[in-house]
Amino acid sequence: MTGTAEQDFLQLVNQNQGIIRKVCHLYGRNDADKEDLYQEVIIQLWRAFGSFRGEAKFSTWMYRIALNTAISNLRKQSRKVTLSFPEFIPKEEADTEEEKLKEEKLKEMYAAISRLTEVEKAIVMLYLEDKSYEEMEEILGISNGTLRVKMNRIKDKLRTLTKAEYHGA
Repeated sequence: MTGTAEQDFLQLVNQNQGIIRKVCHLYGRNDADKEDLYQEVIIQLWRAFGSFRGEAKFSTWMYRIALNTAISNLRKQSRKVTLSFPEFIPKEEADTEEEKLKEEKLKEMYAAISRLTEVEKAIVMLYLEDKSYEEMEEILGISNGTLRVKMNRIKDKLRTLTKAEYHGA
């Protein structure tokens, strides 16, 4: 890269700010929380930027910092996270019964995801982003084998939770 460290940092953050927004959306309770978390992630990224050696992709490094910041903030606040995923749920009224059923199942799935632990939510978010287990390992610092076991357990947990949601348990 050329330019000052500050210019390089701003350029990289601008190119990858969607990562920060996704993490903030996943872990923030409301718009104010999300904005506060966004600012905190930027601060933590800047503080750590001098130690970024380019051994991993910048986006992988950014995910790691953003997730660690979000999870640390949650632990400090010691309150339960409520997830919302409006960008995944169709905004228009479903036209057909099939679309309505699909929309309802999607809402059930995200309600179930909201009941997962912070680490499980991070794994699901990265999985939904089509990250490989190798990329998840690098971002989360969890071994590939452990990630695979956790993912199987998360899938089982989500199956159980969606059945409970569907049947009112």
